Amino acid sequence: MAKKQRIKKILVEQILDKAKIPYDSIVLEGGIKHQEGVLEQYGLAEQQIYKTLAMIGNVTGPVIGVVPTTTHLDEKKLAAVSGNKKVTLIPTKDLQKTTGYVHGANNPVGIWQTKKFPIYFDNAAKEMGTITVSGGELGRLIRVDAQQLAEFVHGEFADIQTKDGNSD
Repeated sequence: MAKKQRIKKILVEQILDKAKIPYDSIVLEGGIKHQEGVLEQYGLAEQQIYKTLAMIGNVTGPVIGVVPTTTHLDEKKLAAVSGNKKVTLIPTKDLQKTTGYVHGANNPVGIWQTKKFPIYFDNAAKEMGTITVSGGELGRLIRVDAQQLAEFVHGEFADIQTKDGNSD
């Protein structure tokens, strides 16, 4: 009989364990895109999955916005709440050296632990209760209480998503 394969804990999971913050770890083979049945397999609704977007503000420098993957980040709203006149997406080529993560693996826990950038969660996360964010590696997700996560990373809740889908 084959041994059950044990999945090694990633850094974000170790940080959450140390902080005694409960979470569920989700491992996806080949990433979440184009996987039929992935959402059902893990009991996820699409609006529960959040993306962590690294932006650069003209006043504050890097700032992080966390919004549902089904919506878009409103750059003007994020700029206003973060004390900037303007924020723009950090170019993919500069992402890893800025946040420490590749595109698709940015996560609030790791970014806060290493960079202390300001983090803003859309109000929808607070209303949702439990959200799912990247675990810091492609194909790894963390399902966690939004309020606990925001408190841990010193994040703020604000209205930062578009209502019409015109920005990202």
